[in-house]
Amino acid sequence: MAPSGGWRPSRRGVAFGSGHHLQTERLVLRRWHEDDRDAFAALNADPLVMEHFPEPLTRERSDLMLDAIDTALEENGFGIWAVEELRSGALIGFAGLAKVSFLAHFTPAVEVGWRLTPSAWGHGFATEAATAALDYGFTTIRLAEVVSFTTTTNGRSIAVMERLAMTHDPAEDFNHPQIAGSNPLSRYVLYRISAERWRGAGGRAARRRLSRGSGPRR
Repeated sequence: MAPSGGWRPSRRGVAFGSGHHLQTERLVLRRWHEDDRDAFAALNADPLVMEHFPEPLTRERSDLMLDAIDTALEENGFGIWAVEELRSGALIGFAGLAKVSFLAHFTPAVEVGWRLTPSAWGHGFATEAATAALDYGFTTIRLAEVVSFTTTTNGRSIAVMERLAMTHDPAEDFNHPQIAGSNPLSRYVLYRISAERWRGAGGRAARRRLSRGSGPRR
């Protein structure tokens, strides 16, 4: 799960800038390429992918989001990476770490997140990518804690958080400040994992599951 300094870019083009790439048994988490924009926009416009968000993104908003993601990667040395399937080279979504951009009772904080195309669901890819991101966050960046959150309706992502050994206290659930309170998607669950827990049950369990080649289902 360590940074893969020897990884070579795929044929999609030159990355926006320098930065770490992570490699797992089946995935590469890499910097973004200029010609990833179409696939990124398609992901963000997919109604199934965006089911638990207020609305899909327009192409303009998707491009702005990708610009912001790449800027954060450049400035912070970590961020939201493009996720490629190692065997096919297909771009299947994104995953990584990001500073939480809104004010809440748990901020400032760094979150782990993911978004994959539906064809990549059900293969454990989200858990595998998030495991790589968490391992990088705790072993390389030396973060003390990472959070993750999603709407209460998003059972798939909640299941991933639990597979990552993240913990949940219902008293910490919150209304997302950027979503109208009248929207049924405004209520969010909050999960946490500390560096100590990751070095113990979290990191060891995740690596053990992935090493068997039958990773958790996404």
